[in-house]
Amino acid sequence: MQALIVIDVQNDFCPGGALAVPGGDEIVQGINALMADFDAVILTQDWHPAGHSSFASAHEGRAPMSMIDMPYGPQVLWPDHCIQGSMGAKFHMELQQDRADLIIRKGYNPAIDSYSAFFENDHKTPTGLEGYLRTRGITQLTMVGLALDFCVNYSAVDAAKLGFDVTVQQDLCRAIDFDGSLVSAMDGMQNAGVTLD
Repeated sequence: MQALIVIDVQNDFCPGGALAVPGGDEIVQGINALMADFDAVILTQDWHPAGHSSFASAHEGRAPMSMIDMPYGPQVLWPDHCIQGSMGAKFHMELQQDRADLIIRKGYNPAIDSYSAFFENDHKTPTGLEGYLRTRGITQLTMVGLALDFCVNYSAVDAAKLGFDVTVQQDLCRAIDFDGSLVSAMDGMQNAGVTLD
């Protein structure tokens, strides 16, 4: 059983959004076309409360894209994005949401960020996705979406560590490439046994 995991194809990560990934909207039609090839389609959705601790605006004097140490480790401070119920948090309007078997929302805990579809950034609090996949007998995962060097990367590495067979389809991802993050992510995924297609 194979699942397509579509990571965070949301308005705030597309051109014009609060945390726009260059070319983020260019992958939508390709993702839609791929959905029919899989036994299951799962969408993830960044879903932050206002004032989330990963927002630079929650830390006086801190600029977006600066780093801070949180109790769970280093954290990039982001512009406010994907706030629950906002237009920015909605999926790109051309993404075929009706094809999804499951939507996993992440990042809703105000005290901790969540890049991965499987765990919050403490690397131990689960989202529930692993259990869903196991109970459905899904062993092979293909990941696409935004952003390749953050949420796709963390999701792929976590999935590989959990024993899934993971492929990242690079042509249907786009990256932020912040301070060497893309090269680091590609190395990390390869070292974890992720297939980069």
